[in-house]
Amino acid sequence: MAEEQQNPEEQNPEALNAGSDSSSEQPADQLAPPVNESFKWYIIHAYSGFERKVRESLESRIAAFGLQNKIGRIMIPTEPVTEIRNGKKYTIERVFLPGYVLIEMDLDNDLWHVIKNTPRVTGFLGTGDNPVALSEQEVSSILFRSDVSKEKPTLKIKFDKGEQVRINEGPFANFTGAVDEINEDKQTLKVMVSIFGRSTPVEIEFSKVDKVVE
Repeated sequence: MAEEQQNPEEQNPEALNAGSDSSSEQPADQLAPPVNESFKWYIIHAYSGFERKVRESLESRIAAFGLQNKIGRIMIPTEPVTEIRNGKKYTIERVFLPGYVLIEMDLDNDLWHVIKNTPRVTGFLGTGDNPVALSEQEVSSILFRSDVSKEKPTLKIKFDKGEQVRINEGPFANFTGAVDEINEDKQTLKVMVSIFGRSTPVEIEFSKVDKVVE
């Protein structure tokens, strides 16, 4: 089960970019520029529900090996969700992409081994031993999701649970999976895609998937 972090509604949710100092002038839906031009973003695959533990372990190991100059931000994709418990509203920072941690770094062979051997880390997003770097735009699309605007036209597309669809945009473009949940109000789907041999839920807008014609 994915980790959750609770905050009373009257408090502001924690910033998504934990572990880094971001400028208050930076737009809420945009990443601050990297402090090192050599830094690139990668996705690390971790045990689902242990995303924050993995981040803590990474920070400790990086410090122990003296690799701080090779590492930038370590971020977990979360979203604020309001829940009512015992008559009180709470804002929960919920992990919406279980099992994945984003890390900004200047990756080399030594750093690859340090990260790969971190407890509860099972690998990188990529092919074999070749991690795939993401663009800042792709990372922003993962970290700063926004609800569908009321002014945005409703798409007249009907999806059925279990239906096969192909993602056509973003970091998971060309991934094919089965529809698991349908949110008509938000115009989003939860699609189960296979990454590293594991079925992983990805929430995505109707407009960013195509039906698979058999």
